[in-house]
Amino acid sequence: MADSLELDPTVTTTQDLIRLDTTNYGEGRSKGETQAAQYLEARLTALGLDVTTIEAAPGRPSIFTRVPGRNAAKPALVVHGHTDVVPAEAGNWSVDPFAGVIKDGLLWGRGAVDMKNMDAMILTAVEEILGAGELPERELVLAFFADEENGGQFGSEPIARDHSELFAGATQAISEVGGYSITVGGKRAYLLQTGEKALLWLRLHAKGRAAHGSRVIPAEENAVTRLAQAIAKLGSHEWPVLLNDTTTSMITELAHLLDVDPQETTPGAIVLATGSASGFLTASLRSTTNPTMLSAGYKHNVIPESASVAIDARPFPGAEDELLAEIQAIVGDDIEIETVFRGIGTQAPVSGPIVDAATAALQRHDPEAVVVPYFLSGGTDNKALATLGIDGYGFAPLRLPAGIDFPAMFHGVDERVPLESLVFGRKVLGDFLRSY
Repeated sequence: MADSLELDPTVTTTQDLIRLDTTNYGEGRSKGETQAAQYLEARLTALGLDVTTIEAAPGRPSIFTRVPGRNAAKPALVVHGHTDVVPAEAGNWSVDPFAGVIKDGLLWGRGAVDMKNMDAMILTAVEEILGAGELPERELVLAFFADEENGGQFGSEPIARDHSELFAGATQAISEVGGYSITVGGKRAYLLQTGEKALLWLRLHAKGRAAHGSRVIPAEENAVTRLAQAIAKLGSHEWPVLLNDTTTSMITELAHLLDVDPQETTPGAIVLATGSASGFLTASLRSTTNPTMLSAGYKHNVIPESASVAIDARPFPGAEDELLAEIQAIVGDDIEIETVFRGIGTQAPVSGPIVDAATAALQRHDPEAVVVPYFLSGGTDNKALATLGIDGYGFAPLRLPAGIDFPAMFHGVDERVPLESLVFGRKVLGDFLRSY
């Protein structure tokens, strides 16, 4: 059984893509996505599909094609992935992060979860449908974006702005970080992403007085000290719980699975009871403001005149300006806030035909499946598509064994995915595309 899984086309395709190092360091520094784009293009053209390539920056190709559907009366569906990955420090891994190692029934490597697995599921599901002489129910717009791990600044953002014709006729989209299973109250549930937070990448700047490192300098004149105080205040601030349509539905469904009363149990307690899934779900209930990178100084014995810190802030959709004002109040008016990148949040309907179709496809392959809408604390290329009026969902279906800490796999060390989950995902996705 294990050997046959290793030869499954979704497994081997994911493996091939992992071995193409598309590391994105952010801020325009990347190894580029050219090899991955060329690999996918070759597979798509072999199906007789016409592929469009757009480079929003040199060496940063995104590719697109349309797959005709049986029912021309239905709006097109965008099915998209990204081909870049975050960096992996090889010395911290137990395997080579770009070797596509298979062991213990899992495929290991950077991108195994985020999101070369879904890229492979999309490709092989379409290959299976067309190879059988069939068509999906509706026209598909397949998109494989560059630069998602940098907010889509050299991918989905400019392409949606300048090449909206690529998505003409589409009203909905599916992509990553949803559709995977969790175990709640001894029952298996699948998280369907129906919304995601907005994105604010900020830099806080403190100014001070340059001086010799041996001097006695008041704290308010030392840029590093002032910045450290601001970081401590912001990093320890507890943001309040907020609920929207998605998180209200999520809490209701989780409470039902846990057999608790959502009126008597707090949302935080309900989410914590989901175990490892709470790694994502806890952050979906509140804004987050995490310091991520520090920069100050140029010599050991020089007090620098400036210091800065990068902040990854994730507010609820529409609350970006409110959060900026609150951050300023926390760190003080003497700290300058620079907005490096700003991305909108999304909120798609938590019910309707697409949710019904995703649920039905899951239940045909896992009769016990219960679908729970959830609000993603991070972000995807669905943000860019939302500017075109396209509702985005996270539906990369994976049936996972109980006990696996799946959220920890995203951007984590030893990222890996069960081979059985990849095969399951292709089958469910193919079923969904045939029926919706």
